[in-house]
Formats: sequence, structure tokens, C-alpha cells
Amino acid sequence: MDKGIPYVEQSLDDVTDAPVKKIKNSVYEKELFRLQLELVKLQAWIAKEKLKVVVIFEGRDAAGKGGVIKRITQHLNPRICRVVALPAPTERETTQWYFQRYVTHLPAGGEMVLFDRSWYNRAGVERVMGFCDDEEYSEFLRSCPEFERMLVRSGIILLKYWFSVSDEEQERRFQSRLQEPHKRWKLSPMDLESRARWVEYSRAKDVMFAHTDIKQAPWYVVKSDIKKHARLNCIAHLLSKIPYEDLTPKEIVLPKRRDDKDYIRPPMSDQTFVPEVYP
Repeated sequence: MDKGIPYVEQSLDDVTDAPVKKIKNSVYEKELFRLQLELVKLQAWIAKEKLKVVVIFEGRDAAGKGGVIKRITQHLNPRICRVVALPAPTERETTQWYFQRYVTHLPAGGEMVLFDRSWYNRAGVERVMGFCDDEEYSEFLRSCPEFERMLVRSGIILLKYWFSVSDEEQERRFQSRLQEPHKRWKLSPMDLESRARWVEYSRAKDVMFAHTDIKQAPWYVVKSDIKKHARLNCIAHLLSKIPYEDLTPKEIVLPKRRDDKDYIRPPMSDQTFVPEVYP
């Protein structure tokens, strides 16, 4: 690093290329539908082959992780593909081995688990906000690569995505959440504090990458200033990392329903109906 250049100029993850033209809504919707159909095919393959898939989504607040997860799971079976978004650890969990509460959510054969934030909380929010001490932080940086190598050796397919959003775009999204009542819940006091500590989070992210961007489980960075681009790019990349075959069944013909003349429906007056506010 040049001594004359401040750290913030060198290390923030908001460095972008030349302006990119946004995809048209019609093209986006068509491509998203196509990718979601491929996700359905991938789901069937995961179930048939008893694959174990873990996908980690990390990044700054308002970087677009939730939007991508929502599009991935939209048409999938929640028994096969589930989302894990853990709250703050309980008093008991704080005394456990750090990775212990995450291990219980790992997939069995035929399952895909999407972590909306993960064990990397220790390298990010816990480090920046002082929720762990230096020894716990250093131990995480030592243990995490070995933990992930162990997961991969056990047969788990592990994919890690970091959503990179610029300072200006994050600010715009925060302001949008303030203005829209149905989105205001997304802005917690922790989010606001993290916004004030942008550089500290940048430093923490750089150190995290230096220690955990390993060959067996590399980090994949998703540029997320344009949400629709980020969604399509991430889903397409996810599909490309897990070889699968199309198991779509042949056209299904519904059997005719058998009539039972002996069946008598109970009186409608015996049932309690929801009031028709919108008749």
C-alpha cells in the first residue's frame, strides 16, 4: 500500500467499474424465470443423488442478500431447500464451541441449506462491534479454514458469496427503508451502527478474506449495486458450480376423480367462514 494513500481508498469493497446499463425488466423477468426453472431441476438432482449443499450469503447490510435468497427459494420445496437465519446467540450458546450451533443446521443427504449470514459473524459484526475478544477472533481465523475443509471432505458442497455494495448505494437503500413503513423493520440499531463503522467493516472483511479464501472453499464476490444483475449473476453461478441432470418427469395425466354417491356434505351452517371483506 502506498503510504500517501489512505486505507479507505485502497480497501473498501465499493470500487466499481464503468457504469453498467441496467437490464430491462422484461429481459430480467424472462431470465429469472429460466434460472428458477433450472433451480427446480437442480433441486430434483440434489434429492435423487442425496447431495449435501451449503450456500453462505455474506455482505454489508442492504447489500441484497435477502433478495437473492428469496428468488432462489421462490419455487423450491422447503423440505429440500431451507434458509437458516439465526438470531443472536443465547447465553447457553455463547458457552459452546463457536461452530456448534451452526453444525446442527448442516444438511443431510438430499438437502440444500442457505445461510443468511453464518459463522462469519465472528469475523464481521462480532469483531467490529466488540462482541468477541482478540483471542476468540484469532482462534476463529485459525479454525475456520480447517472447519470448512472438514465440511468439504465430508462430502458437503460449500459455496460462499460476498455481496459487495458501494457506499452510495447502501446509503440510498437505507434512506429507502426509512421512507417505506413495510421496510423499516430492516433497519435495526445494529445496522445503523454498522453504517457508521464502514471502514472498520472494510478492514475486517479484508482480514477475513485473507484467512478464509481457501482453495477448497473460495469466496465469490457478487457486485450488487444493481440488484437485478446481482440476482441473475449469483443464481447462474450457483447453477454452474453443481453439475446436475434434468430429471423433469414426462407429462403427467391427472386421474379422473371417482364419484361417491353415498357422500353427503355437512351443512354449510356448521362451518365457520372467514368474513368476506373483499367479496
